[in-house]
Amino acid sequence: MKSKYEKIDLTKVRTISIKNRKSKVNTAEFAKVFDPKTQSFIEFIDSLPEILVAKDLKILVDKIVNAYRKNKLVVFLIGAHVIKVGLAPLLIELGKMGVLKALAMNSATAIHDVETALFGQTSEDVAENIMDGSFGMAKETGDFINLTLEHYCKNSDLGYGEALGKQLNDVDAPNKDYSVLANFYNLNIPVTVHAAIGTDIVHQQPTMNGSVTGEMSFRDFKILCNVLTKLDDESVVVNVGSAVIMPEVFLKALTVVRNLGFNAFGFTTANFDMIRHYRPTVNVVQRPTQGGGQGFMITGHHEIMIPLLVAMIKSKI
Repeated sequence: MKSKYEKIDLTKVRTISIKNRKSKVNTAEFAKVFDPKTQSFIEFIDSLPEILVAKDLKILVDKIVNAYRKNKLVVFLIGAHVIKVGLAPLLIELGKMGVLKALAMNSATAIHDVETALFGQTSEDVAENIMDGSFGMAKETGDFINLTLEHYCKNSDLGYGEALGKQLNDVDAPNKDYSVLANFYNLNIPVTVHAAIGTDIVHQQPTMNGSVTGEMSFRDFKILCNVLTKLDDESVVVNVGSAVIMPEVFLKALTVVRNLGFNAFGFTTANFDMIRHYRPTVNVVQRPTQGGGQGFMITGHHEIMIPLLVAMIKSKI
């Protein structure tokens, strides 16, 4: 039976030689077999393919190492999951090494850090506790954060992150070695905390003072803006695990800095997250680098990707 529909004749299609065709991948870029018994970690890095995100990750590491060697600004913006999955020791290590020059976080991140420092545990079972209304009602957490903020708001010009870091040291928190707030305070590295009122468990407790929280977070916004005045074409900004708050805060802080005449252009940015979100893509990777610079999207679980990133950095310093 003959088809009702006419078919195109492919016999006259013009072909070309693959020798003359530009190819995106060649064998020189392929992965190399790595032997952990006889080869070093640097050789493992070199064994990764020079293709797509593996190539991007190696470029990013080189940018961070270059910034470290030239004492340029490296800033991490982080979400709460980074602390929840146990990565604080790695951030602290980057701070002690002098790689990280500043750290900015949303206020949920600060909650996990404070609970870890004070009690050695964090991250409640939300699904279970929401049923009886006890979710987010841990008194010790709310009291420590809210009362600390109130005290330093009234009696100093410290910001949110600096106040919590100081207080954790002052009370000699039993697990402060695991706290980025406490350690960075001692290292004189600014940690800024950016609150969105109503998003965090400490906001629903009797000790919450909205004007205090707003003022302390606003102070930290101005501290972050001042930090970003040091951005130049060898600086690096990395967002890890914040889908909304930190990308938005970063973009506003960056425009303040540029508005004031600072030459904050040409730097490198990267976003690490488990899935790709709109705001980190446009507010961290694309828009800040559109006038020069380079942005990377690296997708994967934090508890795997950040240890790999830090190990790669350390191997080259």
